[in-house]
Formats: sequence, C-alpha cells, structure tokens
Amino acid sequence: MKIALIGYGRMGKTIERIAEGRGHSIVYINNDGNLDIEQAKLADVAIEFTQPDSAAGNITKLLTAGIPVVSGTTGWLDAKAEIDNVAFSQSIGFIYASNFSLGVNLFFAFNEKLASIMNEYRDYQPRIHEIHHTGKKDEPSGTAITAAEGILKAYSGLERWTIDSKLKGLNISSERKDPYFGTHIVSYDSPIDTIELKHEAHSRDGFALGAVIAAEWLPGKQGPYSMKDVLDL
Repeated sequence: MKIALIGYGRMGKTIERIAEGRGHSIVYINNDGNLDIEQAKLADVAIEFTQPDSAAGNITKLLTAGIPVVSGTTGWLDAKAEIDNVAFSQSIGFIYASNFSLGVNLFFAFNEKLASIMNEYRDYQPRIHEIHHTGKKDEPSGTAITAAEGILKAYSGLERWTIDSKLKGLNISSERKDPYFGTHIVSYDSPIDTIELKHEAHSRDGFALGAVIAAEWLPGKQGPYSMKDVLDL
C-alpha cells in the first residue's frame, strides 16, 4: 500500500517506521502545511497527524481530491460534521479517531460498559484525569473527551463534561509533564471507596500501529468511519 504522511512530527515518524515494517511504502510526506495534492494522489491513503488549526483544511483538500484519509489530529471537532459531509458527498473513506491504539479502543468499550453499570449506583461520582507530555497542545485530550462522551451516553443525569471543577457535570482534569505518552483514568468515587479504569501508553507505537491498521482497512470504503468499525467493536 502507498501512503501519504501529512504531518511529520514524532507521530509521523513513528507511523513511517511501523508502516514500512508492515511492507508499505511512503510516497509523499508533507510537514509545512502546503499540500501538493498531485503528489498526495500517488498514495492509496493519507494519514494526517498535524495541528488543530490546520486539520480540517487538510482533510477537506484530500477528500475532495479523492484520497481516503485517516486522521488522528485532535482539537478540531467543531468541524467534524462538515468533514463527514464531505466524505459522504465525495464517496471517499474517512476515519477520525481521538486515539488509534487497540488498547485505548478496548478502554473505550470497557468505559461505556462500566458507566452503564455504575449508573445504578449514585453514591459513586465519575471523573476523568489525563496526563500527557508537555508538547501536547490541546487540553483536555481528545481521548479524555471520547471517554467522557461514552460516560455521558450511558450515565443519566449528567448532561456535559467540564474542565471547571466548580461547575456541575463530568469533571475532566489534565496534567502536562514529561515523559508521558498518554495516561487516562476514569474514576468513580464514593464516600467509602474508589473504582478506577486506567489506560497507560508506554510508547507511541500503539497509536501508530492502530493508524496503519486503519489505513489498511479504509481503501474502497465510502463515507466516515471510526475505530469501532475497523476493530468490529
């Protein structure tokens, strides 16, 4: 498979190593924001890990040019519905995930199941804490937001998540310190004990492998998908 890498930071370089190790070739790399669409068209699929302010524009250009896109950039989801519509209208495959790691996607599934159980035990109050390296721009992380959405879907009485501990809702707290590849903890606290569900990444390889697996799955698909579709969860 031929892959275009849009974004060539630490994650992009890890994806390159993982993809080539699985027998794929990198035919185009862009890291300056000025996409050469003709060069990108040499690829069967583009993997996009850039910055929140450029992600929507990059994805729109690629999809409009008929290039399937796997995107792991977080912090731009206000434009997600619009991008999904582009994928539908162009009949081109598009996958967004806040986290491509197999372990994290299992964590999401466990999180929703746990929330549906804990919904019956209101002495326990849910909260989320996430830790990332100091270079991560968005806060809270996209993974934490996805976990929060899973809880809100299953947990009646909670209407929103918030980063302000003084406001009502599902509280998300964040830390930025090195070296952390991503730790997410969902806690249910009661006056007498605490129940925790935790995922801790030990390297970027899990994220990169998941993105490459998504890229292998995507060609020939039409419209927007998620890692639930890729992993059949």
